[in-house]
Amino acid sequence: MKEFLLVDAPHPSTIDEELLLRHCKLEFGRGTGPGGQRRNKVATACEIVHEPTGVMAHAAEMRKQADNRRVALRRLRDRLARVVRTSVHHERYRPSALWEKRRQGRMLPVNPKHYEYPALLAEALDVIVARRWDVAGTAGVLAISMSQLARLLRHDKAAFDLVNEGRQSMGLPRLR
Repeated sequence: MKEFLLVDAPHPSTIDEELLLRHCKLEFGRGTGPGGQRRNKVATACEIVHEPTGVMAHAAEMRKQADNRRVALRRLRDRLARVVRTSVHHERYRPSALWEKRRQGRMLPVNPKHYEYPALLAEALDVIVARRWDVAGTAGVLAISMSQLARLLRHDKAAFDLVNEGRQSMGLPRLR
């Protein structure tokens, strides 16, 4: 079963970009592969390492350094949401202000490309792991429907696979 990195709150994927970058090391270099001189001659590739956890993200597919930095930062937030956990109580948990702001009744409308998606995913995964992969119970604690929680997870294939792997390790059926 997957081991997680445990950090104190707030979760790194929930903090604003400026604060997150203070905890990161950025390196720029040359991209490799197809793209010709423009791509291979100029240092546009970006690698970001979140130093407290060692989680890394990389982007080199764009021609501009700023674009690669933006893509790498988004990938870092997504990866942090999947591999870093904060300690939460499995029964007395109260959803965050962001969660309550986004929630509409039992629905949680969020586009997976939205800036807040990694923070919402991290919060959901924190509670799922604390509740020992009980997705239905987590949906109740987070005050959304089971289908909405499954949809939130399904938007990120790696997170969805992670939850199914955890559920199988506990003898629970996989989510569909």
